Amino acid sequence: MSKSVLMVLTNTSEIDSDHPTGLWLSEFAEPYVEFKKNGYDVTVVSPKGGGIPLDPNSLDDGENPTEWKQAEEELQNTEKLSSVVFENFDGIFLPGGHGTMFDLPNEPQLQDALAHFAENNKAIGAVCHGPAGFVDVELSDGTYLVKGKKMTGFTDEEEKETGLDSLMPFLLQSKLEEQGAHFVAQGNWTEHVLTDGKFVTGQNPQSSQKAAEAFVKVI
Repeated sequence: MSKSVLMVLTNTSEIDSDHPTGLWLSEFAEPYVEFKKNGYDVTVVSPKGGGIPLDPNSLDDGENPTEWKQAEEELQNTEKLSSVVFENFDGIFLPGGHGTMFDLPNEPQLQDALAHFAENNKAIGAVCHGPAGFVDVELSDGTYLVKGKKMTGFTDEEEKETGLDSLMPFLLQSKLEEQGAHFVAQGNWTEHVLTDGKFVTGQNPQSSQKAAEAFVKVI
């Protein structure tokens, strides 16, 4: 039977009126294409469902790869996270984009989903700001999901370099470290992926493809 992957995306379209945001396209498209290439069933959801805003900075002036076409079509109308049955999936993957910092933390349905995947030893993956969805997720014994996990994600130094650090509700690396993560950072914009059991994380947009490939190995 083919594997089933749940991809959870942001619905947030702006940081404030001067800073549009959303999903970082390549962080979704590259893993989506990789999962489909491996014959997986992919279900794309978001907290509110519907269309997904794209961070304008993630859109190249040139043409996107033609293999992204199906991925982009998925963004027109996503299912609501609350409408899916977590037990039906073998893995969950969270792409990034600054939008995730605002609507994925403290999203009850996502917290329940992540606890389910962790406690059933299913694959969990995220890239760049995607690990914002891990913030404050607690397992049934009250410990944080990320406690003791060797992981990475968008670093505080990278956030400062974007100039958006002061507009964020928190700094991702610092917050994950506060909750017990063994966070490993490499140089800004360096491809960097870590696997800890079935827990796979990539540091930044440059890490999306390798994070997807690592996720495929553990699912």
